Amino acid sequence: MSSQKVQSQPSFFTSLSVGWFLATRDLARASRWTTLLIISVMTLTFLNLVVVSGILVGLIQGSVDANKRQYTSDIFITEPLSKVYIEDSRLLASTARATEGVIGVTERYLSSAKIEANYKRQVQADETRDTANASVAGISPVDEDIVTGLSSEIAEGEYLEPGETGSILMGADLLYKYNQITSPDIQVLDEVTIGDTVRVTIGDTVNEFVVKGILDSKLSEIDLRIFMNEGELRQLINRRATNADEIAIMVEPGTDLVPILDTLRSLSGPDGALVRTAEEAQPKFLQDITATFAILGNAIGSIGLAVASITIFIVIFVNAITRRRFIGILKGIGITSTAIQWSYMFQSLFYAGAGIAIGMCLVFGVLKPFFAEHPIDFPFSDGILVATMGGTLLRAGLLLIATVIAGFLPAKIVVRQNTLDAILGR
Repeated sequence: MSSQKVQSQPSFFTSLSVGWFLATRDLARASRWTTLLIISVMTLTFLNLVVVSGILVGLIQGSVDANKRQYTSDIFITEPLSKVYIEDSRLLASTARATEGVIGVTERYLSSAKIEANYKRQVQADETRDTANASVAGISPVDEDIVTGLSSEIAEGEYLEPGETGSILMGADLLYKYNQITSPDIQVLDEVTIGDTVRVTIGDTVNEFVVKGILDSKLSEIDLRIFMNEGELRQLINRRATNADEIAIMVEPGTDLVPILDTLRSLSGPDGALVRTAEEAQPKFLQDITATFAILGNAIGSIGLAVASITIFIVIFVNAITRRRFIGILKGIGITSTAIQWSYMFQSLFYAGAGIAIGMCLVFGVLKPFFAEHPIDFPFSDGILVATMGGTLLRAGLLLIATVIAGFLPAKIVVRQNTLDAILGR
């Protein structure tokens, strides 16, 4: 039995080496244009596998990144379900500021409000008042800008100054100029521009404010709000205690969040504020859409994988059929069927490997940096290309396996033909 194993081992490696020799010989003599065409098909197939799903996921990933960058930051603290605000929020904020690795902390005070524009104009009997409901946020302009870069989202006008009163920033989705969706459930203000005065009703308190700036961030948590200095809002809602509704904390990249989270959660207690990471605070609909688009991208990529497999099958099959007499001669002089099959599998691997190598260079060297620098301007997000090395290698492996199988099957079909019939062309 041991002697049989010794004899079978060199037979396998001999077939492998002979198959490699035949494959390199065939590729060297093949038409360059045909080879380039096949490699181009494999490159496009690989790009279809990676880029299509990457763009679909990146469409939502842009919203996920914006939600973290412009709203929640790295750690997000909100009031518990049983309370209307965060108790001892100033203690949580000061503790976070004193923690190593924390870059900035911003506290927000929230209230609901009714905004009315053109309120000095006489309203006719058949007209409705120019009103909209919104959430109003009181912020420290400096702290908010450090954590979320809110000033960079100004589309028109100017940002708030610290301690400034009588001025507000207005979200773009509250204005018809930016949000032209007509629906009974959506109210927007007509003809509001920088410098206009609007009337803001918070509870029983009515005040006039000048629109100093308009925010357009593609994030509803910002674009459906108005912003003013925190001291002014706290006075309007009569909140004497410094208990905020939201706290966003920004930390240095690479900082371990676990110790910071543990410290803040121990301060707030089991029934206290909700202390979450940006991922934990992410809206569920974003998670669901991300998963759905990933499935859709994989389905589209699977179609491309099937097309590539069929293409390789046809190429190898036609090649083997046209060289049927040559294959018969090879078998006649003692070349095993296994070696011939290996030669066509090696050719398939070459086409797929070359296409994958070119595709990897295009994805990570050209496309991913390009979309990061120039994101796709979708109405609700800035789309990017999501392509991780692990996911890309997985798709490359699937393409290699499918290609090898597609190269093996036609070779096996042709090689099984009778040797004499193949030589005589029958």
